Amino acid sequence: MEQWLNLIQQVGFPIFVSFYLLHRIESKLEAIHSALVSLKVK
Repeated sequence: MEQWLNLIQQVGFPIFVSFYLLHRIESKLEAIHSALVSLKVK
C-alpha cells in the first residue's frame, strides 16, 4: 500500500501540471482557429 501512495505522490503532480497546461493551450488554439476562420471568410 505504501508503494502505491509513493507512486501517486510522485506521478500525480506532473499529471496535474500537464492537464493544466493542455487546458491553457486549448483555449489559445481555439482563439487562433476562430481568427483563421474569420480571415478565410473575408
